[in-house]
Amino acid sequence: MRILFINNDGGGFADHIDVTEGTSVTQLFAQRLPNRKAEDYLIRVNRLPVAADHVLQADDRVSITPIKIEGADHFKAA
Repeated sequence: MRILFINNDGGGFADHIDVTEGTSVTQLFAQRLPNRKAEDYLIRVNRLPVAADHVLQADDRVSITPIKIEGADHFKAA
């Protein structure tokens, strides 16, 4: 089945991809961002936060956005 996958990590590309029916959000994350921690990302399906075991449906819009940016320093007031 086909979904729209928006990866906001780095280039922020969007692409229609094929996934196996029954694929969960956790499985998609592991496939697309191996060796990364899901807790470092905001994961939404159709613009809404979902549970890790949420099963994707055809035509879903999945966005994965980092909430921690490596190398970024907190703003310090002088």
